[in-house]
Amino acid sequence: MTKSFAGVRALRGVDLEVLPGEVHCVLGQNGAGKSTLIKTLAGVHRPDEGEIAWQGEVVDIPNPEFAIELGIATMYQELDVVDGLTIAENIFLGHEIARGGFTKRSEAAKQTRALLGRLGHANLSPNTEVGSLSAANKQIVSMARALSHDIKLIIMDEPSAVLDSEEVKNLFHVVNELTSAGIAVVYITHRLEEIRQIGDRITVLKDGRTTAVGLPVADTPTSELIKLMTGRDVANVFPPAVPIPGDAPLVLEVADLGLAGVFDDVSFTVRAGEIVGLAGLVGSGRSEILETVYGARKSTAGSVRVGGKTLRRGSVVAAVGAGIGLSPEERKSQGLVLDEPIFVNVTLSSVSRFAKAGFLDERAERKVAAEQIEALELRPADPDRPARTLSGGNQQKILLARWLVHGTRVLLLDEPTRGVDVGARSEIYALIRRLAAAGNAIVVVSSEIEEVLGLADTVLVVADGRVLTTLPAAEIDEHGVLDLVMKGTAA
Repeated sequence: MTKSFAGVRALRGVDLEVLPGEVHCVLGQNGAGKSTLIKTLAGVHRPDEGEIAWQGEVVDIPNPEFAIELGIATMYQELDVVDGLTIAENIFLGHEIARGGFTKRSEAAKQTRALLGRLGHANLSPNTEVGSLSAANKQIVSMARALSHDIKLIIMDEPSAVLDSEEVKNLFHVVNELTSAGIAVVYITHRLEEIRQIGDRITVLKDGRTTAVGLPVADTPTSELIKLMTGRDVANVFPPAVPIPGDAPLVLEVADLGLAGVFDDVSFTVRAGEIVGLAGLVGSGRSEILETVYGARKSTAGSVRVGGKTLRRGSVVAAVGAGIGLSPEERKSQGLVLDEPIFVNVTLSSVSRFAKAGFLDERAERKVAAEQIEALELRPADPDRPARTLSGGNQQKILLARWLVHGTRVLLLDEPTRGVDVGARSEIYALIRRLAAAGNAIVVVSSEIEEVLGLADTVLVVADGRVLTTLPAAEIDEHGVLDLVMKGTAA
């Protein structure tokens, strides 16, 4: 299969073969062509060349509705559920159960309960408003919507990206239930460890081409997969820690911070050059702690001090003015202006610096952005390129560049490698280490405990809005964190 957009070849000859009842993992770096491939199978795009054979017959898939009729459903990384509608309304959106022009709500609720029970979530009510659900439960609703049709293949794009370890286990259970019923699953992930637990075969994409088709999971080493994805060996993913000078000054001081109903009594300090990590399950309060330090949420107790000065509660302006920068969990919706060029996104927090007589000096903005593009090895190196068109790793670099231009002293990084491939991850890890070595104080939140332990000098284990313990990262491992979290949650 081939596909081009405005002369740029996204797919240069991709092969994929999926068998009934198997989990077929598709791997590749950002920009390898995975999204274009699945959108072609889903009927969003039509291939320029090549063919799709479905159950032995060559088919043309002109639109997503036709794909559903064939039995192909797609779950995108950015879930397509609609907040404001109930679970039942979401599941039957576009193919409502109706008679005589009226929706049969009771029948929709009955079928919804059956679908949720099939997915192991009979505890969810069909009448629950979807906006109130966790990311994991929204994903279940998306799956139930797919199963409300006669589906034979489900494509899952990064389904575990927003899930904690327990929710991932449940996801795997659901996938096993689907495949045992003969439904095939195409599973796209950047987490290579997951394919050992869930996958049967693997197809690898690189630069719009397949570098391997149908590899057996059991017989293919991770090192070989990385080489097929990147064209090189990627070793020492986490760079070695740089010793923090004994006289390094305190930059960030968080004392007895609280947000009513969310978290209480959170205290920690970060010195210049230090990386502090917050480890815990999704929903433990990690992201809310960062957002409160940043002023996006107004604390109900405690204080935040930068350089010895107490910040005004609930003021992003005060936090940014003091030198705090946040890279949020959802960079596309919370951090970037996707349709604006790179240079606009890079200079967004420093607009006044480039303003003269009420007008922005775009040439100066482009120059500064170009310097950061070169320093951070951002690709493509075009300041005028819309942020939307960049890979996840390069979008993350834009956010880091923004705060470097602003002159930030404290970097708050929430899920800095979500949706980022293994090659780009190693680059971002190295960049975070370099920023710390340059004297920045850094706080990292990640759903991947291994990532927190690999990057941080000091780790706070968080559960149910409480800090359970604070330890040097070298004194705790992943099992120790999970053990503390489970005991803390039970308590």
